[in-house]
Amino acid sequence: MSTRWYPIYKRGNPQLRVFMPNFWMKMVRNDQKPTPPANVVTFHCSMEMTKHDIKNYLTKIYNVPVVDVRTEVRLGEFFRDPINKYVKKKDDYRVAIVTMPAEQTFEFPTIHDEEKTEEEMNKAKKSIREQADLLKKFIKRNENSRNSPPFFSI
Repeated sequence: MSTRWYPIYKRGNPQLRVFMPNFWMKMVRNDQKPTPPANVVTFHCSMEMTKHDIKNYLTKIYNVPVVDVRTEVRLGEFFRDPINKYVKKKDDYRVAIVTMPAEQTFEFPTIHDEEKTEEEMNKAKKSIREQADLLKKFIKRNENSRNSPPFFSI
């Protein structure tokens, strides 16, 4: 389950060993239409995880009762690198849709305040525009030197 190397045990030198899995899970907001029931939660997780791994991970570590797990593999996004102009691809990931018992509900927490003044919004938009202009200037300046690293033009 784990591919990490741990130091060899030496007599007289007891060490606490914790074997961590190479798995990761990230809870995401489910934006499907129509809205799924309150007892359904969506996760992005590593490609190596199976349905059984996901169920055990949630029940054993987080004590979350799980009724059903459905998984699907999503292809990573393709995009063109703005500086070197070649095509890159983000990593593939697995989407796990976990169903909990009917009496247990989950509501995604609100982290950010939605109330922002018009002035704050304009200031944020202006900052984003300035950063985009700086990136465009940087790309234009390095357009002719495609084979050399971009830090040569600093």
